[in-house]
Amino acid sequence: MAKVTANGIDIEYEAFGAEDTPVALLIMGLGGQLTMWPDKLVEDLVSGGYRVILFDNRDIGLSHHHTGEKSPSILRQIILRRIGIKLKTPYELADMARDTLGLMDALKLDEVHLVGISMGGMIGQHVASMAPDRVKSLTAIMTTTGNPKLPRPSGNVMKAMIRRGPQPNSRDEIIDQSVATFGVIGTPGEDQNTNGMRDRITRSYDRAFNPAGVLRQMSAIVASGDFRKHTRSIKSPTLVVHGNKDPLVPIEGGYDIAKLVRGARMEVMDGMGHDVPPRFLPQITKLMLDHFDATKVYSAAE
Repeated sequence: MAKVTANGIDIEYEAFGAEDTPVALLIMGLGGQLTMWPDKLVEDLVSGGYRVILFDNRDIGLSHHHTGEKSPSILRQIILRRIGIKLKTPYELADMARDTLGLMDALKLDEVHLVGISMGGMIGQHVASMAPDRVKSLTAIMTTTGNPKLPRPSGNVMKAMIRRGPQPNSRDEIIDQSVATFGVIGTPGEDQNTNGMRDRITRSYDRAFNPAGVLRQMSAIVASGDFRKHTRSIKSPTLVVHGNKDPLVPIEGGYDIAKLVRGARMEVMDGMGHDVPPRFLPQITKLMLDHFDATKVYSAAE
């Protein structure tokens, strides 16, 4: 692993694969460290002929933590946002997009295949809008546009994401709670204890733990509101992947991206929730590799 200064902050990253191959830059979702990406996905992308770069978003993992900076209450922020009142937050999704571009600058990457999952897909849409010439392709997985008219998560899902009352204190309690959260938002019928999720959560906890950063990232999503203007301006070839059993970011969010981005391809994962369990990985990896490879034909045609 290594660290660079990007957009004025320290960003931790890790690279896999040969340096002379095209780059796939993967952006993780809310509260997720780079260690949350399935190892098999990274291995298969490298085997497919791509250099894979993972990184910790700001406020998580080993990247910069906004220690001492507070965000407003998430529930208060959501309620006020719905009536048009925007509260000040330490940063927004656009700032995180500039982090991504800063990382690309620091690593001297002229263009990348950009992959974003959940919040990472929101950041990816901003990046593709801000720097269209640097995003060779965009893959948006289980994400959305901030469109206020789209369906929202159910009450039990929000309770799982924003827990009130006494918080777990011990390592085991915190890991158990995180696994239980994926039991609520993840694919129905999946055993999150045995499918690799608990292992990735445990590895992430032992690497770094910053719950205040997760709240600030969540606050950044709420503060960014409706960003369809960015989505509409995307010119990069775009693949949208979404599970039809996603209770946290309902599939309508994926359809909204596909509708707004000209020529976007929508792929529905039947039965998948807000996670990527092992049984869906081969299909999703193939979709990504085919999407990346298609840009070679697209570029040659130009």
